[in-house]
Amino acid sequence: MKKLPIEKHGLNTSRLVLGCMGFGGGWSRDAITEEQVKQAHEAVNAALESGINFFDHADIYAFGKAEEVFGRVLKERPGLRDEIFIQSKTGITFPDKEAGLPTRYNFSKEYILNGVDGTLSRLGTDHLDTLLLHRPDALMEPEEVAEAFHALKSSGKVRYFGVSNMSAGQIKLLQSAISDRLVVNQLEMSLHKIGWLESGVHVNQPEFCETIFPEGTLEYCRMENIQIQAWGPLAQGLYSGASLEGKPAAVKETAGIVKKMAQEKETTTEAIVLAWLMRHPAMIQPVIGTTSPERIRASAKAMNVVLSRDEWYTLYVSSRGVNLP
Repeated sequence: MKKLPIEKHGLNTSRLVLGCMGFGGGWSRDAITEEQVKQAHEAVNAALESGINFFDHADIYAFGKAEEVFGRVLKERPGLRDEIFIQSKTGITFPDKEAGLPTRYNFSKEYILNGVDGTLSRLGTDHLDTLLLHRPDALMEPEEVAEAFHALKSSGKVRYFGVSNMSAGQIKLLQSAISDRLVVNQLEMSLHKIGWLESGVHVNQPEFCETIFPEGTLEYCRMENIQIQAWGPLAQGLYSGASLEGKPAAVKETAGIVKKMAQEKETTTEAIVLAWLMRHPAMIQPVIGTTSPERIRASAKAMNVVLSRDEWYTLYVSSRGVNLP
């Protein structure tokens, strides 16, 4: 069986990742509750029972409460930390209204180091398996990031490093300064968000100018064994049960095809949508963002679904809304 790129670096993770943005009760400053801790336990149980051992966080999720709740789960389940992989992200700064400052990104050494310390404290663990830089910082100094990464690696606080939402050029610039190989690039990818495919289809065509996904990013990550992770892979349930009222005809048609395939293969619609991503030879690793045990189990069925070339292209062309050129 073909290995995930991340496995080639020594991280034997599951095919799917559970995204934990929904843990901790959402985007409020309210204190966490016992009900939220219970919900987290149930989600983690569903993931483990489904063969998912990789959990994705960010220091900003639920204003830090997502990591805090997960930390409660780890504390109440001795030994669990040794059975799973934990990934978190840092680099986004929320608005400081009193100072009149907007949302911004910060890859300074001080911010990265403080961000990791905060994450480790909330999780109640001494290390992260992977740390990702959340969104590209226009003021990034690669050498300063390298200093932060070196300090984190040498102290044992982080095992591996990666990025999120970066182009091939941005990754190359960062990699030029750091000694550790970047092992992950997390991007928005789904049957609905298909810019990662369209940028290749429209090369040397006028439509390419309208494709914002950076050319060559997918290919570069494949050549360098950088694990491509897909955030938002279920497109907020667009093809697996969400309301389609007012949605474009292409979305409705695609949802119908997904449902039909799920019935034919005796699986779930979530499994079909994720299997479509996983069928790509880049070995994309979907990050499913849900706290619902039922939805976690429904998504995990994707690991047992393989789409044929014709089925894959049927979904792709349907999602595009027009035939391929």
